Amino acid sequence: MPRPSKHSPERGDARTRLLEAARDIIRTKGYAATSVDELCQAAEVTKGAFFHHFKSKEALGVAAAEFWAETTSAFFAAAPYHAPTDPLGRVLAYVAFRRSIIAGAIPDFTCLVGTMAEEVYATAPAIRDACAASVFGHAATLEADIEAAMRDRGTDARWTAASLARHTQCVLQGAFVLAKAGNNAELARESLDHLDRYIRLLFNCPGKETRT
Repeated sequence: MPRPSKHSPERGDARTRLLEAARDIIRTKGYAATSVDELCQAAEVTKGAFFHHFKSKEALGVAAAEFWAETTSAFFAAAPYHAPTDPLGRVLAYVAFRRSIIAGAIPDFTCLVGTMAEEVYATAPAIRDACAASVFGHAATLEADIEAAMRDRGTDARWTAASLARHTQCVLQGAFVLAKAGNNAELARESLDHLDRYIRLLFNCPGKETRT
């Protein structure tokens, strides 16, 4: 997603700048390794301004997850994968779109809420719950198209649209972990190719072997 430059007049108020700094730095370094001082420096605000907007670093973490959910929801709502008239086509277009935005440096395409949830799920339940709301909320946006595809194709399955929607997020988060572990974005794109094949198999839809 495009971001305003550091000195752009469109960067927003202090709170927004702190949230943007959290988005970028935590994706690069992780939550624990990101300090309040570092966030203030990146956002060009004082520590007093930080604590004016957030009573603690944990409160910032919760707000950052909510900010991520809000901004990514708008981004995905405007994405081109909604265009196909066939619901299964929209589901497959979603996977293709997610693959297409795996580009640039690893922190640029990996998930803030996935990164934080992995790190703090047992130590900061408020952050974990905010991350869960983002991940599961995004998964839920796929359910209607999956349900429609199941009806259109007469799919008699023991799985549900909700469970497949959640599985797409499982593959994405795992793909990001592989990209980090191997320091190679192609590992993430490979996982999305497998997800495409898997969904086609579920719906008995011919595959397209167009990638190398």
